[in-house]
Amino acid sequence: MARKNNTDENGSLTFITSSGLRGRQSVRATFKLSSGCIEAISIVAAQLGIKQKSLFDHLAQDSASLNAIAKEVQNSRVGAEHRVQKTYVISRSSLSLLDEISRAFNAPRDALVEFSVRRLLPVIDNEQKKYEMRKAAFSGIQQHFKKGTQLLEKMIDQLGEDDPVVARLSSVMETYASAEKAIGAFLERTRGIEDFDPENLNQMDVQFER
Repeated sequence: MARKNNTDENGSLTFITSSGLRGRQSVRATFKLSSGCIEAISIVAAQLGIKQKSLFDHLAQDSASLNAIAKEVQNSRVGAEHRVQKTYVISRSSLSLLDEISRAFNAPRDALVEFSVRRLLPVIDNEQKKYEMRKAAFSGIQQHFKKGTQLLEKMIDQLGEDDPVVARLSSVMETYASAEKAIGAFLERTRGIEDFDPENLNQMDVQFER
C-alpha cells in the first residue's frame, strides 16, 4: 500500500503535531555493545552512504523485529565482558520504542540493539562481495586511465595542446581523473568491510534467568 503524503491538495503540510515533531528530535543514547556490533554499524553506514543515525533509527523503529528479538532475550541479562560503551545520536521516538519494548519484555536494551544489528549480516555479506568487485573494477579503471594519459601525452607531443582533438581528449581525461580519484577515495573510506568477521557479532554474552 502506498504511503500517504502528509500534504494537502495545495502542497501544504498537514497533520503536524507537537508530539510528532518531538519524536523526530535527536537525542544521545549510550549503549554497551560488542566491538563487532559497533564496527558493523559503522561499516554498513559507510557502505550505504548514510548517517549512522539513519541506520540506527531504521533498526530501532522496526517494532515487529524488535518484539521478536525481545521475546528471544526475555528475562535475561547481559554479561559485562566484550562490551564497549558507545554513545549514538538517535531520534527520540526510536529511543522511546526501544525503552518501551525493553520494559514490556524485561529484555536488556543493549541486547535488543545488538541482536537488531545482527540482522544486517546479509547486507554486510552482500556488500563484502560488492567491495571485492569494485576493487577489481577499480584496478581496470586505473590501468585504462594510465593508458589514456599516455595516449594524451603522445598526442600533445605530436599535435600540440591547441589541437581540437587534443583539447577534447584532454577534457575527457580531466573528468576521468576526477572520477578515478573519487572512486579511490570511496574504496579507501569503505575498506573496513574487507576484513570484517561476522563472528565478531557473537561476542555478547546473554545469560537467562533460571
